[in-house]
Amino acid sequence: MSDRQRVTIASGNRTIADIDDFSFVSDEITFLFGESGIGKSMLCKAVYGLLDPSELDITVGGLPYRHYLEETAAIVESGFFVFQEPSSHLNPLMRTGEQLREGSIGGTESEEEILDRLWNENDRLTLKGILDVYPKPYRPSGGEKQRILLAMAFKKIRLLPPGVPALFVFDEPTGSLDNRYRNLFLAFLFEEWARRPFTALVITHDYSIISEIYANAKGLVDRIHFRELRRKGEGSVELADFRAADYLTWLQTTSAKKKISHTGEPVLTLSSRFSIFGTGHRICRDEERRQETDLVIRAGEMVYVKAPSGAGKTTLAKVVMGLYEADKFSMRLSGVPVSQATPRAWFEREVWGKRAGMVFQHADEALDLEATVAETFAGLPLKRAMSRSDLTAFLGGLFEGTLDEAFLSRKVKFLSGGQKQRLNLLRTIAMHPPLIVLDEPLNGLDFDSVRKIIAMLDDLRVKGVAMLLISHNEEIFDTLVGKECVYYLA
Repeated sequence: MSDRQRVTIASGNRTIADIDDFSFVSDEITFLFGESGIGKSMLCKAVYGLLDPSELDITVGGLPYRHYLEETAAIVESGFFVFQEPSSHLNPLMRTGEQLREGSIGGTESEEEILDRLWNENDRLTLKGILDVYPKPYRPSGGEKQRILLAMAFKKIRLLPPGVPALFVFDEPTGSLDNRYRNLFLAFLFEEWARRPFTALVITHDYSIISEIYANAKGLVDRIHFRELRRKGEGSVELADFRAADYLTWLQTTSAKKKISHTGEPVLTLSSRFSIFGTGHRICRDEERRQETDLVIRAGEMVYVKAPSGAGKTTLAKVVMGLYEADKFSMRLSGVPVSQATPRAWFEREVWGKRAGMVFQHADEALDLEATVAETFAGLPLKRAMSRSDLTAFLGGLFEGTLDEAFLSRKVKFLSGGQKQRLNLLRTIAMHPPLIVLDEPLNGLDFDSVRKIIAMLDDLRVKGVAMLLISHNEEIFDTLVGKECVYYLA
């Protein structure tokens, strides 16, 4: 398998991905960035040999896909592909522990050590329970499933004979992990690579990985490559070197501009305790979750709520928006008292797009996929209707290139994941609510879009908009939000 090759993927007359030089360095580690939906996963699956030639028209290195698969079979057999969504790999009819010993990763040698590296001491009992259950949608959690799949990959790495070429692909391996577990994975990956080098492609949207590498793995920087997939045209992409210094310098510059919180009137005051789905939650001031406190967001403040994945941050956001019915909660929104007894009809009439708006983690939750880009804004309760030229100028804040009639008339379902996320954000901002709830607003974005969105959010804050933020991008948002505006969910 060549490490530099042209790859084309098409379905009928539609080009899914076309790149002249999809390159990575053999026996070294490449981190591949780029917006969601641009083709990173598809290209890696094509190179690894996971696509179906009966469903897609594929060429790799000029070879028809069936011929390419014959050439790569041995290398693929030696490697492993960690899927972005672990549920697509885990078998719901087999216990998790049984799957850890299935096929080419059979046996228990080194298994306990590998699991210990991916779980901390406080999670030993939890881990035992995970190994004994059948994977289901909500148990184990997304982060636990992801670590099980990573454990399988590390078992395969340990079994790799000397001198045998192999390709290991990690597709968003830390998407459901907090920074602590992300860093455990990175440290383990680098240690295993140093012990026995292999080719690794790590697909990620997490640019803060760069800081972790430069802080704790600087000795490996010469063998680590940062690349970014960028759009050239419809289905056409290019792979460019991504300069780590660009991210690190921007981060330092943004942090230097951190502003003191505003002291405007409270827009949202949420009682420190709430209960939903039979589970109680507490809001605290300190990371140890000892200092219980009400959550207060004033005009011009961005308040950051932190908690591990699955702890209820998105649930909290949806309670505030009236999308979930809590067992018990109390808040004041723009001076109006609200509780579990407040009917959903009131939220629909008085809150959505008026007192508050929400940017969802997954844009597909908020957008009508059958609507066009222009229609996405046409039905909003705007104070002043947007003309076509107004809309084009507004979209230009986050969308590059020519925003012509063809783009405005394109159905949302045909946009990439990153384009949908930008549309998702702009749709909420267009309504000018006094409170914006941001659930992973940087989800699936490339670095250029991240920079633009951070600048846009900072501008909204200066103009007096209150924001409730939920995000795993702690390094980035810690540059924007002062400690006095950080809360912790327990």
